[in-house]
Amino acid sequence: MDETVVKSLYTPNCQQDAINLLSKLTVNLPGMIFQVLQQQDGSVLVLYVSSGCEYLYELEPEAIQKDFRVLYKLIHPQDIKAFTESIAFCTTNITPWHWEGRIITPSGIKWIQATSQPERQESGDLLWNGLVMDITDRKQAQEKLLESEARYQAVLDAIPDLMFRISRDSEYLDLKSEGANVSLSREEIVGKHVQELLPSDVAAISLEAMPKAGYAYAKTLDSGTLQTCEYQLPTPLGVRDYEARLVVSGQDEVVAIVRDITERKQAEVALQNLAQKFAKAFSCSPDSITISTLQEGRFIEVNDSFVKLSGYERSEAIGKTSFELNLWVHDRDRLNLLQELQATGVVRNLEVEFRQQSGKIITTLLSAEIIDLDGLPSLLAVHHDITERKQVEAQLRLSAERDRLLAKTLVRIRSSLNLEEVLQTTVTEVRQFLQADRVFIGLNNPKLGARTLAESVDSKYPSVTGWSTNDEAYLQELRNLLKDNVVGIVEDMAQVALSPKVKAHFKKFQTKATLAVPIMLGNELFGALIANQCSGPRHWQPIEIDLLQQMSEQVAIAIHQSQIYQKLAELNTNLEHQVQERTAQLQQKMQEVEELHRVKDVVLHTVAHDLRTSVMGNLMVLKNLLNQKVGCGGEAGEQGAGSKGENKKLPLSPLPPAPCPSASSQSPILVSRRVIERMIQGNDRQLTMINSLLEINSSEKQGMDIKPEPVDFNSLLRAVFAHLEPTLAQNQATLKNLVPADLPLVMADATRLQKVLAHLVTHSLQNNPPGLNFILSASVEGKMIRTQIEDDGVTMSKVECDRLFDLHVRDPQDCCSTSIGLKTYLCRKVIKAHGGEIGIISNRKRGLTFWFTLPLATSVTNRP
Repeated sequence: MDETVVKSLYTPNCQQDAINLLSKLTVNLPGMIFQVLQQQDGSVLVLYVSSGCEYLYELEPEAIQKDFRVLYKLIHPQDIKAFTESIAFCTTNITPWHWEGRIITPSGIKWIQATSQPERQESGDLLWNGLVMDITDRKQAQEKLLESEARYQAVLDAIPDLMFRISRDSEYLDLKSEGANVSLSREEIVGKHVQELLPSDVAAISLEAMPKAGYAYAKTLDSGTLQTCEYQLPTPLGVRDYEARLVVSGQDEVVAIVRDITERKQAEVALQNLAQKFAKAFSCSPDSITISTLQEGRFIEVNDSFVKLSGYERSEAIGKTSFELNLWVHDRDRLNLLQELQATGVVRNLEVEFRQQSGKIITTLLSAEIIDLDGLPSLLAVHHDITERKQVEAQLRLSAERDRLLAKTLVRIRSSLNLEEVLQTTVTEVRQFLQADRVFIGLNNPKLGARTLAESVDSKYPSVTGWSTNDEAYLQELRNLLKDNVVGIVEDMAQVALSPKVKAHFKKFQTKATLAVPIMLGNELFGALIANQCSGPRHWQPIEIDLLQQMSEQVAIAIHQSQIYQKLAELNTNLEHQVQERTAQLQQKMQEVEELHRVKDVVLHTVAHDLRTSVMGNLMVLKNLLNQKVGCGGEAGEQGAGSKGENKKLPLSPLPPAPCPSASSQSPILVSRRVIERMIQGNDRQLTMINSLLEINSSEKQGMDIKPEPVDFNSLLRAVFAHLEPTLAQNQATLKNLVPADLPLVMADATRLQKVLAHLVTHSLQNNPPGLNFILSASVEGKMIRTQIEDDGVTMSKVECDRLFDLHVRDPQDCCSTSIGLKTYLCRKVIKAHGGEIGIISNRKRGLTFWFTLPLATSVTNRP
């Protein structure tokens, strides 16, 4: 701007004209022209602002002139400090002002460049004349350039390769060696010629890529395309392989990017060697190896072992899928293979079955792994044929199972004598071993004909159990199949010439194949162990035939053993019967002898003790009477006779005669009534014992003779105890009757039952002092009436209670006389004859309880 024009702004006449002139001049100028007066008091006066502020600041000139601080507000916060410092510096030093920064306008952030030359006025104020330019585009371009340079620099820094700039004269202009293995420094390389640093052969290769003659344009400069060469250099680490890529980088120069490819070369060599080894292993492997697509299973390559294993030629397999060749026996095996590969990426020794071209099924161990073949996911699979091994293992299992079955059968035969159980278990286990449809044991008996002893059959087929025939011609034809102790093998019934009857027989039982082994007992045909296949023809294996032969021998042993056992059992049974009969006879004789001895002992005891005692008493009385004088038998004799207690035992020897005056032999003898009564009682006892002995003897020989009839038990009891009332009164005894009035009828001989009750009461009275108390009770228990007679007298020991009702020789000091013992024995005989029981209980504190049972009239009448 012209200095004169600017100065004329302060003249009043020309100020407006100058402004108009400036406005016209600045309309077409980029940016904003301004004039600002900074007064000494710090105030700022905007003298002029061009219209460029509308585009740059997006403000009207009037708004800026009104308040210049609106410009400060637009400055970017990060740039305010630099702006303020630059103004302060220029104000102090009066130096040209230059500042670049950002402003924030409604349309966005802009970069501006402001320049001004402050002038000190005479008044001391500073006049700022300047220009503000929009440099946003330039700044953005610079930023993009910096970003690009940084990006490219980062790329260069990340590249570990060595880079050279080489002129058309093969001179090194520059290099980048960071990250590269370079033994020379930068100064030793830059400015040198290629031939000075590289070996002659390598330099020749480089120059071949450079000028053809002299130092003309290289191939790279001529063609403008990428040129590549590989070479080797000796280094401190040994000979290394390098690759150089040459590209045009400018006029008359190229950039050479050199990369150490030693490891890659080594890997390529190793990969090449590995490929050769794989090719040899692939082609020479005894196992089938295939390469197929992972998705479809389409064969890409197969080896010779695959051709031999599958039966398909290489040309027939390549390009086809395994499903198209029908190799998979079970389609799900491939699905399982893919699932396992997806889960682990590798499969090892998966046992699968494959179908050969001939249709034969083989078993292999499949190992597979997913490989990448030129970007195509593929499957490398190796098949190891284990068909023979599986067959051998199956044979070994069958042999072991056969041995186990034979051993088990042998143990069963030795430990069990149940032939039916042994045969049934044998056919069941043989059928399970053979996996046959039917196994049975047939009997060949000339008398009984042909029949089945044991059978195990599949439920889908008819059973031969119960089948029999007496047709001798038919049986003879069946026997011919087992003649000469030879195994009968028929693998297909349709291929065997048989009579119509035999064919009808096999058709009836749906037999398609049969294996029959004879069961020989000595030289005779006992029967046969037969296996049938009903589902279709069957090839019988040697191990199966051997099993049936050995099992038939074991069955023959079992049958022979059973026959021997049956004979021994019959002999043993006869012997046991003889021994039992003989033993029973001896026991009966011994019982008879024992009973005779017991009766003899009782009779002897009775005669030797009771009868002797009674006789001695009679002798003593008679001697006393003989020694008494006539008239001396009055009161004195009576007192003498009655001085003895009733329960005192008589001495075993006669007493000495009592002193008495002598009398003539013709004088009468007076006898006391008491003496005569005692003599009568003694004789009564003798008569009772004699009668008891006679009754016992009769019952032992002929049995107890009773006449049972329905009896009202309550009435019977009242009658019995009414008859005993004098005896009870004489012994000062009482009776409490607790027998219910509604007792049912009993079957009894009333006469004999009265004697039993009288004997039991008399036993208690004779063995206790006067004043005894009785309690009589009765109750119904099931089909019997139980009667109890309880007293409060003396007790008895257990041994005495157990022997009370037995017939035995009594102790002379026993309180129970033989007469009473005979009566209790007869009581038991009577109750037993009625079908009841009798016993005695010695109470813990005092007294005894006699009890006996009698059947009800209804239970007796209902007996068969």
